[in-house]
Amino acid sequence: MTAEKASHPLPSQLVDYESQALERNNYITALVHLYRGEMSRANTWRSRLDQTTHWAVFVTASALGFAFGNESASHWSLLFANLFLLFLLALEARRYRFFDVWRSRIRKMEVNFFAPILQRRLQSPQADWMLYVAHDLEEPHFKITRLQAFRMRLMSNYLPIFFVVLVAWAIKLIAHPYAAPNIAEVYDRCHVGPIPGWLTLLSVALFYGALGYIVVRGRRTAVQPPVDNWDIGEVVADEGS
Repeated sequence: MTAEKASHPLPSQLVDYESQALERNNYITALVHLYRGEMSRANTWRSRLDQTTHWAVFVTASALGFAFGNESASHWSLLFANLFLLFLLALEARRYRFFDVWRSRIRKMEVNFFAPILQRRLQSPQADWMLYVAHDLEEPHFKITRLQAFRMRLMSNYLPIFFVVLVAWAIKLIAHPYAAPNIAEVYDRCHVGPIPGWLTLLSVALFYGALGYIVVRGRRTAVQPPVDNWDIGEVVADEGS
């Protein structure tokens, strides 16, 4: 009974924010603490992004070491590495969407609060920016789509990694364990068990063609109004992994 009373303050102990004036120094102090908190959350998710990138580099290095360290190793080992990389890319894109939630709030405060203070201006570039931040605190929304996040991480980190795997796969066919004397030999090396060479080439072409399509299709639209991407209609359900 005592614990229950302690967990619920009496009405006289409650703070009535509506009837009390909010002084400017209190407002600035609260905003600074909010900024520091959002920065901490963004840094946490930034470190998670780095983890998946490190895993992708490790997977690539392991696949290259296996493919070229063993003469009998199939070139399909490099193609299977692409599947692991694709999984890590999807995971990193998901994490980037959460990171972007906190990053977007930080940028709102930096552009509309801290920058005007440093420039000694009395007005923010966006007069009602605090309403967007407040609404997003009540009900967080993603600021970018899954496709946009996928493209961003692909362009930032994974496109060079996929390119390295593609070049290594071509070298494996052409020059390992010995140089192929002609194109026919290279095509014969594309055969793996019951998998014909044409299917191997087609799968590689489709995979990298899909990556190219995402690069073009996922491009963000140019010059949007400053709040258009603050609510794409998808609520942040949880903080994921």
